[in-house]
Amino acid sequence: MKAFILGADGQLGHELCGALSCFAEVTAATEAQFDMTDVEALRGALNAAAPDVIVNAAAYTDVDGAERNPDLAWRVNAEAVGVLGREARARGCALVHYSTDFVFDGTKGSAYLETDEPRPLNEYGRSKLGGEQALTGLDAPAIILRTAWVYSLRRKSFVSTILRLARERTTLQVVNDQVGNPTFCRDLAQATALLLFSWRDDPYGRAKALRGVYHMAGAGSCSRHELACAAVELDPARNEHKVRTIEPVPTSAYPLPAARPANASLDCTKTWVRFGVRLPGWRESLARALQG
Repeated sequence: MKAFILGADGQLGHELCGALSCFAEVTAATEAQFDMTDVEALRGALNAAAPDVIVNAAAYTDVDGAERNPDLAWRVNAEAVGVLGREARARGCALVHYSTDFVFDGTKGSAYLETDEPRPLNEYGRSKLGGEQALTGLDAPAIILRTAWVYSLRRKSFVSTILRLARERTTLQVVNDQVGNPTFCRDLAQATALLLFSWRDDPYGRAKALRGVYHMAGAGSCSRHELACAAVELDPARNEHKVRTIEPVPTSAYPLPAARPANASLDCTKTWVRFGVRLPGWRESLARALQG
């Protein structure tokens, strides 16, 4: 199997390169190498790689920045994804694309299913939903994996930021009215690799037959405050911390340009039933991530 990974320099893309290299010939394309919105450059890269599967881990992920630059977010997260869908269909190759829990408004009161109607609250969510709709409208051979609260320790993320601040401050304030599924990027990459390994004999045929939206995120859910407390508690280097108190505060205490969903937890049952793949519990994954 030949795999072409977009966004290889991101937190997920970096892990995908390692996970897929165990069984596939990987071509890794970083966001610095070419502009996702440059259609000819994208086609040229695909011509050179001649992949059996495209894995798109590239995205415009600055949630607040998308409020200021909605056109750019749309070009990267929607229009470029549509190009990938058309290219995958024309070339007879599979496409794996990642979307987000931010396509939901977080008011359901329970975990979201793939069949629940998306209602994004911000420009980032709208652009990611636009990418989903582009692929479904094209009937592309694409698996769309919605995930949530992805973190790593090698790149800036919520968890790495909390650990940095824990070494700098005695008191932290963290919102306790936003709930989601913390997802360790390495777990997400390995789960993707398991899925694709099972398709290695006919990736296009499997993607075409199973195309659609699936939820793939860390098992269980928690608030941002709970995640911060767990990160500090489980950090093997907690003797270096200055923090003594992590105060729970409402989202209104930290007004930001983009509205966030209150509880956009994802139900990942469909992915387990269809593919036999699921991610570990979020706290187990966090402990493992912190061990390095």
